[in-house]
Amino acid sequence: MARYYLGVDGGGTNCRVRLADENLVTLAEVKNGRSNLQIDDGEPAYKAILDGTRDVFKAAGIDYAETANTYACFGMAGGRMDTARAEFAARAWPFAGVTVYDDIDIAHAGALAGGEGGVVIIGTGSAAMSIVGGKRYQAGGWGFHIGDQMSGAILGRELARYAVEAEDGLVEGSPLTEAVVAALGGDNQAVMTWSFATEMDLKLLSRDGSEGCDDALIGRAPGEFGKLMPLWFEHLERNDPVALKLLDIQMSYIDTYVRWFKSHDAKVMAIVGGLGQRLFPRLTERYGDFVALPQFEPLHGAVILAKQNVASN
Repeated sequence: MARYYLGVDGGGTNCRVRLADENLVTLAEVKNGRSNLQIDDGEPAYKAILDGTRDVFKAAGIDYAETANTYACFGMAGGRMDTARAEFAARAWPFAGVTVYDDIDIAHAGALAGGEGGVVIIGTGSAAMSIVGGKRYQAGGWGFHIGDQMSGAILGRELARYAVEAEDGLVEGSPLTEAVVAALGGDNQAVMTWSFATEMDLKLLSRDGSEGCDDALIGRAPGEFGKLMPLWFEHLERNDPVALKLLDIQMSYIDTYVRWFKSHDAKVMAIVGGLGQRLFPRLTERYGDFVALPQFEPLHGAVILAKQNVASN
């Protein structure tokens, strides 16, 4: 009887599903809808994975009934909370077995080919995880409002704040701060309007359906701040003083995580995410061979974990 492994990289924007054979050779791969566990109680994620499963079996030319001989592993955005993962795993699935992880677990498995060591995600968001001596360690990944210190979203927000301060004459500006203000509307009034997403005419409703909510606020999503990163890199290459100042902030955040990894004897820190990989030459200058590029992408990491979970049971 054939055995299959199904991996899911469930992102907030889209959900990728890969079907592999017993040797982890990819048979088919598809992309589907959004799949963050924190959105609408995980219902869109559930639908995206079920639809993606049907699509990927069809693309591979394999009968859908073979899901009964398939072991699945999901790495999910919004999977930091234990309860969210447990509830999602307990849903009705057609597979022989299902495990649900935070998305950093599949990034770790892919980056280190299922081996030990550390991984950091440095993209729109950020997080860190390692496995050393069979023990799992995790830090960060708490989201834009209270975490994500190394992320493009946080760096973009700091850049926007600094640009506004420069416009007010509180700090020294630069071509970068001028470019940011221009990109966000041309003056601080426009930047403030942008930050609250006023032009989108969004409305916040309370539980009773009335308009407004005293303990919540509408504003730009993390990815919107992350979109300032190309401007930052463009001016960083020109040694813009504000770009360099923000580079120091970014490196200080990464330093914190390097110290954390080394405190529990991780021997390597793989760098996952667009921002981190673009910074990789600077990271190797600073940390030497302690940093590494990933061996495989997170989706393949999900497939690796699916097989490892079967082998360990």
